[in-house]
Amino acid sequence: MTGTPVRKAQHFWPSAKRLFGLLKPEKASIALVLAMVVVAVVLNVIAPKVLGNAMDVIFNGAIGMNLPAGASQAEVIAGLRAQGQDQFADLLSGMELVPGVGIDFQLLGNLILLVLGMYVVSSLFMWLQGWLLNQIVMRVVFGLRRDVEAKLNRLPLNYFDTRQRGDMLSRVTNDVDNIQQALQQAFAQLIMSALSLLGITIMMFIVSWQLALIALIALPLSAVGAGLIGTRSQKLFTAQWKHTGALNGHIEESFSGHDLVRAFGREQQSVEQFDEKNDELYKASFGAQFVSGMIMPVMQFISYLSYVGIAVVGGLRVASGSMTLGDATAFIQYSREFNQPLSQMAGMANMLQSGVASAERVFELLDADEQEPDTATETLPAKTDGHVEFHNVSFSYTADKPLIEDLSFSAAPGQTVAIVGPTGAGKTTLVNLVMRFYELDAGRITLDGVDITALSRAELRSKVGMVLQDAWLFGGSIFDNIRYGNLDATEEEVMAAAKATYVDRFVRALPDGYDTVIDEEGNNVSAGEKQLITIARAFLANPSLLILDEATSSVDTRTELLVQHAMAALRSDRTSFVIAHRLSTIRDADVILVMEDGKIVEQGNHATLLAAEGPYYRLYMSQFAAAADPVS
Repeated sequence: MTGTPVRKAQHFWPSAKRLFGLLKPEKASIALVLAMVVVAVVLNVIAPKVLGNAMDVIFNGAIGMNLPAGASQAEVIAGLRAQGQDQFADLLSGMELVPGVGIDFQLLGNLILLVLGMYVVSSLFMWLQGWLLNQIVMRVVFGLRRDVEAKLNRLPLNYFDTRQRGDMLSRVTNDVDNIQQALQQAFAQLIMSALSLLGITIMMFIVSWQLALIALIALPLSAVGAGLIGTRSQKLFTAQWKHTGALNGHIEESFSGHDLVRAFGREQQSVEQFDEKNDELYKASFGAQFVSGMIMPVMQFISYLSYVGIAVVGGLRVASGSMTLGDATAFIQYSREFNQPLSQMAGMANMLQSGVASAERVFELLDADEQEPDTATETLPAKTDGHVEFHNVSFSYTADKPLIEDLSFSAAPGQTVAIVGPTGAGKTTLVNLVMRFYELDAGRITLDGVDITALSRAELRSKVGMVLQDAWLFGGSIFDNIRYGNLDATEEEVMAAAKATYVDRFVRALPDGYDTVIDEEGNNVSAGEKQLITIARAFLANPSLLILDEATSSVDTRTELLVQHAMAALRSDRTSFVIAHRLSTIRDADVILVMEDGKIVEQGNHATLLAAEGPYYRLYMSQFAAAADPVS
């Protein structure tokens, strides 16, 4: 089976917009987070300027204390020019000092305390916004998981028929986890980096617009480099998560069918398939990580070139007196911090692209066509008669391959209707239509005269008990598995159902009895015992309509006889549909429908159909006549 192809890279921006749109219900909390980030960023970007002022206090004091006391700064500069020391005079002209006066330690202490206070308050706000943002993301992802779970329950069965279970599980688990990680880390870092970039840019222009222009040359170069690399890496991330789903699908199938793999000696083939899919995942993952990992080194190289230019030009401006040493020191710190958010944004691009690739896969699931909504206009009484009628029913799984065409028949209340025929004849499809697992292409099905499409699916299925060929047990005790048929049942009712279906006789032999926990694969009970538990579950539900799809196929001959007695009691006073390959199990059916190619080719009771020597006779004789003939 193949799933729907994942979205291509050109959906990155719509998917990213939709991903961040998940935060819309949290806009009040997001606004508070942004306010905290703004405060923290403002304090962070102002601190280097204040620290530069402290540097000026130290440098000015160190120079001033070596100059003649009593003279003014202008007189000292004029004297230096007269002595031919123009370069030193230019340096002093850009400074604010008092000749003969040293470092103002009180002012210096105040500035240092102010810087420390700014960094402490900034760190506190950063911690608070991180704590609040984590809560926001957790609520958003909680809602996303809830939406995905609800969506899975609204999808039609044909959606699951055409997808690998492993890929579905990967979307629900791995992809949602990856979205959570992207929102937690990439989103917070992008906000901080963007605001820091804006604040630092403003401060750089305040300090020196000439140096700011040199620093900004790196922006378009970095943007072009990140854009080219990002486009390529997004395609690789999409492939990475596609191959992750395919690998999970193979693992899930291999583990689920582990006994079958060993029985046919296909371990090596399974390993080879795993290696092939794992190699595809390795190549896609390596390529995605390698290409996206190039963003940061490229941007750092560009930033280093900018840093060299700033250092050279800044030094010349300080020497010429056009700029103070403190401002130059502050600007160099700004230039380093300017590159830091750029590098962080480049690093987060890796995680963001991976998260958006996962979001595309989850949104694809959320956007899948749902089953037709319930339009319940009718209700049924608590106890229905179980009169089922098919009126000119047509159905096909695919439009180009009809299966059931213009089929009509009636099942009277209390009748046991057996459905037999070769594999692929449409037997199971017939009862799936009764359950509304699939919608009809044409015609209608009625229950006690009411069109089943006029009933809600929940009400319809509450009237039906179903025992499938593949017994399915949930993780939990045997008692809980039986009680699943009626969650309001008392302990006595559960025990009565177990005794009526002969579950009690083997459960009593187990060390923990009804408290025996069924393991994940149900391997601590036999296939026949699992089937008996599912029969007990249906018995407890006490349905008006009963569907048995090869319900005794996994039961041994002796147990089958016991179950037949239990089924006889279960079928009393209710309409039953029994799908069977072993014709010995349906001899006492009131009506036997023989199906071929989606059509009822014969119907009647066991004796009548044998006497007619038609399709049923041939099926019956193929099972029993050969066994009766002596071996030649």
